[in-house]
Amino acid sequence: LQDLFSLCGSLQDLFSPHVAVIYPQDPVLRMGSNLTASCWVHPDLGVHASSLFWTLNGQQLPGSLYRVLSPTNLSVTLAGLNASRQKSGDNLVCHNHKGHILAGSCLYVGMPPEKPVNLTCWSRNTKDLTCSWTPGGPGESNISTQYTLKYKRRWYDEEKKCEDYVPTQPYSCRITRDLYLFTPYEIWVEASNQLGWGASDVLTLDILDVVTTDPPSGVSVSRVGQLEDQLSVRWEAPPALKDFLFQAKYQIRYRLEDSQDWKVMDDVGNQTSCRLAGLRPGTVYFVQVRCNPVGIYGSRKAGIWSEWSHPTAASTPQSERLMTGSCDSKSSGDSNSTLRRELKQFFGWVRKHAYGCSSMSMKMYDQWRVLMQKSHKARNQVGKHH
Repeated sequence: LQDLFSLCGSLQDLFSPHVAVIYPQDPVLRMGSNLTASCWVHPDLGVHASSLFWTLNGQQLPGSLYRVLSPTNLSVTLAGLNASRQKSGDNLVCHNHKGHILAGSCLYVGMPPEKPVNLTCWSRNTKDLTCSWTPGGPGESNISTQYTLKYKRRWYDEEKKCEDYVPTQPYSCRITRDLYLFTPYEIWVEASNQLGWGASDVLTLDILDVVTTDPPSGVSVSRVGQLEDQLSVRWEAPPALKDFLFQAKYQIRYRLEDSQDWKVMDDVGNQTSCRLAGLRPGTVYFVQVRCNPVGIYGSRKAGIWSEWSHPTAASTPQSERLMTGSCDSKSSGDSNSTLRRELKQFFGWVRKHAYGCSSMSMKMYDQWRVLMQKSHKARNQVGKHH
């Protein structure tokens, strides 16, 4: 029986209008409204109204709400109605004394829609225009609300309706027709239900100002010789935009295999390669890259970041110090901590004087590492002679 009450519209199929009828049938009401409904039974049924009872969503309503209007008519009065618990409507049902259903009505209780908000749009590779928005108030969740995305070219067209709504992304629609570059568009969303209507603010944009790309392709991650704390990342520009006039801006993020915390490198610039340093030896890292097409076709607006590329994994070499061990664990620990401290000092200096992925800083680092390794070997040799 409970499954039956979850499908309000199906109740009307269970009885004949010649047996009993509820007035009003399927009313639409504002939250807080009062409702008086009547259950009229056919005289030939031989049932007196005083023997009937009402239920709302399967729960019997108290007799204090009833009023016998005639031998064949029983009313119920509901005050201060709450919002419908389901979009298919709440079930108000009239029963005979044995509990059998005589008639049913669906109550739709909610509010007119407020104007939609947070309207934003983006274009994938300039081939389409997808827009999303947020309902403006709680009324949408109470009764069914229809949303329509509309658009027009300023100075040119009559308004058009977006038809390609995205089932997996509620409150979004994809425009694939009537798109032109170098033309401002006016875009807005209209919301309507059985109680009213509302429209969002109008968004004005040029497609070139809201372009995003596919993620960079061909992302590869490899070791840098036997440097145990570094990985080299390379990628290609998004293929769909290779013929467009734009400057790419890239970001890299990486994380440890057993961690969900990503570290983001913002200063990659327009290069298509980068060196990650300061990593843990003998550790698997996952790396992703994304692209921002800045100044496409001369647009003055900042582009929109693409999705991240699929994760690519690589491991740093195992540290030789950890593999070979040492007879003097204390001196090994001191040496390791000294190296880490010096590494930290070096990267602090590089961050102040150069870009994190610039070739200049990497050459400087490589030269510095050679000096450090020579110094380390010299200290070991001195220690052996003593």
